[in-house]
Amino acid sequence: MVGSRSLNTCLFLIFLVVFRHRNSQAYESQASGPGFVRTKGNNFVVNDKPLYLNGFNAYWLMYMASDQSTRDKVWSAFQQASKYGMNIARTWAYNDGGNSRPLQISPGHYDEETFKGLDMVISEARKYGIYVILGLINNYEDFGGRHQYVQWARERGEQVSSDDDFYSNPLIRQYYKNHVKTVLTRINTITGMAYKDDPTIFAWELINEPRSDDPSGVLIQDWIKEVAAYLKSIDSNHLLEIGLEGFYGDSGKQNNPGNITYGSDFILNNQIPEIDYATIHLYPETWLPNANEKEQDAFVDRWIQVHTLEADSVLRKPLMIGEFGKSSKLPGFTVQTRDGYFQKIYDIIHNSVKGGRAFTGGIFWQLLAQGMDSFGDGYQVVLEESPSTAYVIAQQSRRLHIR
Repeated sequence: MVGSRSLNTCLFLIFLVVFRHRNSQAYESQASGPGFVRTKGNNFVVNDKPLYLNGFNAYWLMYMASDQSTRDKVWSAFQQASKYGMNIARTWAYNDGGNSRPLQISPGHYDEETFKGLDMVISEARKYGIYVILGLINNYEDFGGRHQYVQWARERGEQVSSDDDFYSNPLIRQYYKNHVKTVLTRINTITGMAYKDDPTIFAWELINEPRSDDPSGVLIQDWIKEVAAYLKSIDSNHLLEIGLEGFYGDSGKQNNPGNITYGSDFILNNQIPEIDYATIHLYPETWLPNANEKEQDAFVDRWIQVHTLEADSVLRKPLMIGEFGKSSKLPGFTVQTRDGYFQKIYDIIHNSVKGGRAFTGGIFWQLLAQGMDSFGDGYQVVLEESPSTAYVIAQQSRRLHIR
C-alpha cells in the first residue's frame, strides 16, 4: 500500500509532466501567433489571456552558452526550470570591455561568438516555453556596466569625472543607444528572427538597479525618458521595464531602508509612458543589517504592500519582484528558512493574483546548474540538490497555472 506522502508525491510528479506539456503547447501556440506579452490594466496578458509569472535569475546564461565546453549548463538550467513549471528567466544581454567572453569589446565592436551564445539562450528558452527578460547594462562594474562606458568616453577625450556621467554625457548616451539598437536588431543565427520580432523575449530592462548620487532624481529620470523613447522607436512589440529596486525619491523616502534616497524614484520613473511595468527587488538582510529577524520580516511585508498599492492606484501597471532570495553566507541560514521565505513571497503573489491586484510575478535570485560552484554567491539554488526548495517553486507554478 502506498502511504499518503508517497501518493501525494506521485500525484505531484504527474502534475509536473502534464504541466510541462500543456505549458509547452500553449507557448508554442502563442509563439507562432501574435504571441507578444502585453499589459491590460495592472495585469500581463498574452493573446488576451492573463499571464502570471514564476521564474528565476540566471545572469550567466549568455556567458556559459558562448563556449561549447560550458553550454550544457544552459540546457540543464532550462530543463530543470521547465520541469518545475517556471515560465520566465531574467538574464544579461551585456558584458562590456575587457572581461572574459565580452559581448561588446569596445563601443560598437562585438564578439560574434558571445552574440551566438545569446542567440542560443533565446532559442533554448523558446524550446522550453520560458520567456526571457534581457538586461542591457549594469549599474555596477560587474560585466563592465556604467563604469566601462564612462571609461570609453574618457579614452575619447571626454571630460567625465564619475560614473554618474553615464546618465548625462551625450557621447555615452549615444554609446548606450548604439548598443540598444545592435541588440534589438540582431538576427538570431539559430532562429533567423530579429530579437525585436521574437515573442520569446518578454521584456527589455534598461539597466540593472540604477542608482546615482543625485538626490533630486532628475539625472536618472531624464535618462530614462530619452532612452526609453529611443528603444520604443525601434521596438514597439516588447514590454519595457527599468530594472528598479523600488526605492522612492524624497517624497517617499520614509519607505526606503534607512530612509536613504538612491537617485531613483519608483513613482516618477515608472510613470514615464514608455515604461510598461514596475519592478522591485528585496534584500532585507543586507538593506537592514542591524535589524532583527522580526523587523526584517515586517519590512518585507511593508515593502511589497506599499509598492502593490502604488502600482494599483497610481501607476495602474503590473508589478513584478525581479530579485529576492536568502543567502547561505548570512547568519541563521538553513534550507528550511529559505523555503519559508520563498513560500512567504509566493503566498503574497498568489493572494494578489486571486484579488486581481498588480503584484503578479516573482523571479528569485539565482538559479545555477550543477557543477557551477564558482558562480555561487550564497543565494544560489541548484534544483537537483534542493528538492524541498524545488517543491516550493513547483507548487507556486501550479497555483498560478490553475488559478
